[in-house]
Amino acid sequence: MMLRASIEIEGGDVDLRAITDSEAAVESAIPGADALVAFANATLGADEAEITKARDRVRAELGTESLVDAAAVIGNFERMVRIADGIGIPLDTVVNVGTETIRQDLGIDEYVTGERTAKVTGVQRFFGRIVQPIVMRLMQRRARKGLG
Repeated sequence: MMLRASIEIEGGDVDLRAITDSEAAVESAIPGADALVAFANATLGADEAEITKARDRVRAELGTESLVDAAAVIGNFERMVRIADGIGIPLDTVVNVGTETIRQDLGIDEYVTGERTAKVTGVQRFFGRIVQPIVMRLMQRRARKGLG
């Protein structure tokens, strides 16, 4: 949600599909988004040639520093997910409700670990819709302070 708030502050349109969808990434305003998505997807597989090709593409399009940053982010998320899955940490209710539409849009709940995510109830969804605009405004305000 913080990413969405900061993009909106900058006056950009938010299409989170660019995080997981190569076609949406090509259309996004994020430099090298398609290369980054391809790199992230390649690292999830075991095809060394595909990983090398994706890594070289990120380096060519965005530079070595960006490649290192992308690899660090991928590694960090992989680590956090493995730890959470290993000890069975579920999403907090607030996070579960607040990210329901994002998870649906990106197909995250379709992954094996999505089986352990609690279903959002109608009451939770109702209150989430009331609270979400307030949370977004607070995040935008915080992001503006960080940019100023």
